[in-house]
Parts: sequence; structure tokens; C-alpha cells
Amino acid sequence: MVAAAMVVVMPLAAGCAEGKAKARPTASMPTTSPPEPVPLTRDVAERAFRTYVTDEDVARAAGDERLALTWTSDGQSQLTAAEFRKAAYDGDPVRRFVYGEPRLYVPKVKDPSVYPQWFLVSVDRSVLGESKSKRRALMAFILRGPSDDWKLTLATLLQPKAKEPEVSIDKDGYATPLSSDDRSILIRPRDVGGIQATIAAEGGRSVAAKVMKSGAVTTGFYRAARRAKKKAREKDLTLQVVYTATPFPYFGLRTKSGGGLIIYSLFRNTSLAAKDPETPKPEIPEEAEHLLDGTVEGNEVTTTSTLHFAAYDPARAEKGEPQPKAHLIADDGAISKAATPPIKKP
Repeated sequence: MVAAAMVVVMPLAAGCAEGKAKARPTASMPTTSPPEPVPLTRDVAERAFRTYVTDEDVARAAGDERLALTWTSDGQSQLTAAEFRKAAYDGDPVRRFVYGEPRLYVPKVKDPSVYPQWFLVSVDRSVLGESKSKRRALMAFILRGPSDDWKLTLATLLQPKAKEPEVSIDKDGYATPLSSDDRSILIRPRDVGGIQATIAAEGGRSVAAKVMKSGAVTTGFYRAARRAKKKAREKDLTLQVVYTATPFPYFGLRTKSGGGLIIYSLFRNTSLAAKDPETPKPEIPEEAEHLLDGTVEGNEVTTTSTLHFAAYDPARAEKGEPQPKAHLIADDGAISKAATPPIKKP
């Protein structure tokens, strides 16, 4: 930023005779023009990705959480902060990553003055020093204004047996974005997260299960919650598990099949509480210890997990044709917040 200098304007008239009024000095601030928008191109996207990879590694190598958070936003900031705190709690270095050659999915921007702008990257990612850790990562980058920097807002990992859908690319190398209420696909992009959350809450008998396949992060979430609740009851504890939408952005791209690749986030909120004041307090879950000080002040432990997903959303079938279901292809996440609130006074 260039500091603006104060310019003093000389009096408009200087009188020699005593008692003659003089013009009062005035001050003005020079105006600065806002930065010109830079059109999003494939070259711009690739530079942004390469810059992120370099800056991320510098921050992780130094164990500098604040610097690492400079290059992330939204849910990815929450997961990055939690990862640094987990490493510090365990006394381990923060993971560093090695990236392969990226595949860029860059939407064609009609008006470069409109923000936010975004693009997706599909790339092989390994943990440095772990030879068998390679996974395919889907990463979403966002630019919220001409004065901002590109930041990683969401990253998720392709499931081991999942196949990444082929994104439709035009002759100039650009992808086709989907609107939030696109009705050419089975589930509107803005509703995909809600459908998954409903199945996680209600299981395979849910109406939502008619349009989304069962799997580890749909009906699997439902079954896992039922088992956890049963174990809690055996200890005279009550467990609540709720999946909710997030305020973070979601992204959709048209695939060659006419369907959509949808990338989005959900929160998983849990509450483990003692039913009776005489019941022993619940223990802090091992996966949340790094976010708490080791004591339970009241009779409840609450956690929030930030979860990132990618789903394939098929095109609507023609009348009389069988309709394929949407299915999840990528997931990642962790507990990003935990608390042990005191007992509420009547």
C-alpha cells in the first residue's frame, strides 16, 4: 500500500492590511485507483497453484501456523489450524506434501470484474517421507477480490475405489461451471450437501436415499452414529450427532456425461453428556484432546468436525430411462473445534 501524503493548499488570497480575512488552509487526500481485475485464465490458475504449493511448504517446514493460515480460507483454515495444533500436542512435525502434475479445471469467466472467482485442481498428493501415502486430491481455490490473494478454500481426497468423473472441457481448455440451481442434473448443486446430511441422519430408509447411493459417508455415517449412541447409553451418557450445512462456498462443474462434479462442505456437531449430575463426566474423545486442556468443566463434551466432500451428480434421465443415483467420490476432514461448557445455572 502506498501511504497517502497530506497536501496543504496555499491561501487563496493573502491580504497585507491588518484585519483583512485570509482563506483557511485546507487539506486534501490524493485518490488511488483500485487494482485492475486480472482475467482468470489457465496460466493465472497454474501460477496460483504453484505459488500455493511453495508457500504452503515453507509454512509447514517452519511449523508456522499463522503463515500457513495466510494461504487458506473457510473450512480449509479450520482444518489447517487443527492439524498444526494436533502436531504440537503430539510433539510431531507438521506434515509436508509432495504434489504431482496438476490437472486444472478453470471456468471461463465472462466478466473479470465479478467476484469471487475460483478454479479446481485434481492432483496426486503424497506426504513427504511416506512412500505409500499417495492420494488423489481435489482442491478448490478462491479469489474474493482484485486486492486479495488466491487461497485454498477446500481440499478433499478421492476414495480408494472411486473414479474421478471426466470434466467437460471446451476447445480453449476451459470448464463449464454449474449454477447453484441447475436442474439438468439429478440434484441441484446447492442441495447435494443437504441430501447427504439427511441420509446420515435417517439412514437408508430416508426419502433422500432414493437419489443418492449408500456408502461409507452416507448410510455409513448413520450406522456409526447408532453404534456410538449405544455405547454411550451403556455408560449412562447421551450422544447427539447432527450434520449441518456450512456457510462456505461450494463448486460445480459439468462433466462429459452431462452430469456434475460437486465439491462442498458439511459440519458434524456432536454432544456427549451425562444424564445425571451424579454420573461420571464424559471422557474427552482422543481425537479432540489437542483442542482442549484436559478437563471437563461441566457434564458435556461438544465437538464440531469440518468435512469436505466431492460427489458425482448424474444428468437427469430421459423419460422412460433408468435414473442413476448420485454418489460420493471423495471425502476428508477432522474435528476442528471442541468445548467442555460449564453446567448451565437455572
